[in-house]
Amino acid sequence: MFREMLRKKQQLSPQECIRILKEEKRGVLSVLGDDGYPYGMPMNHYYSEKDGKIYFHGGKHGHKIDALKAHDKASFCVYDKGFVRSGEWALNISSVIVFGRVEFIDDEETLCRISAELSRKFTSDEAYIRHEIEHSGAATLLFAINPEHITGKLVNES
Repeated sequence: MFREMLRKKQQLSPQECIRILKEEKRGVLSVLGDDGYPYGMPMNHYYSEKDGKIYFHGGKHGHKIDALKAHDKASFCVYDKGFVRSGEWALNISSVIVFGRVEFIDDEETLCRISAELSRKFTSDEAYIRHEIEHSGAATLLFAINPEHITGKLVNES
């Protein structure tokens, strides 16, 4: 169902893919948008080791939500900051692509817990996190990708 990577020597281990999903703060979520056009947007995310899902939060309305409600398949691409080997100019970047189906989460406790975990990727200010959840939680939509396929690759840009 999913294609095999052609350059297997560049393939990342499943553990390295998970590390990147956990550590990186944002990626690009791609969905099937209006009139069959792909629609990709930068998104903050939280990878849960507990259930293996990738969580997102945002507004309850808009192009992204309409697309996801019409077609639950999505892909999510995350990449690291990369590195340059000594004596070389080319950047080496590790990227992860996740394919899966999206589910919307209505449970308020889960919304608050995941929103707090996602916020902790950006700040350790617990008072700020609580304030944001209390004041914006009702207007927030939580959804997750249930991964069906995860693949990662190290690419040298030379």
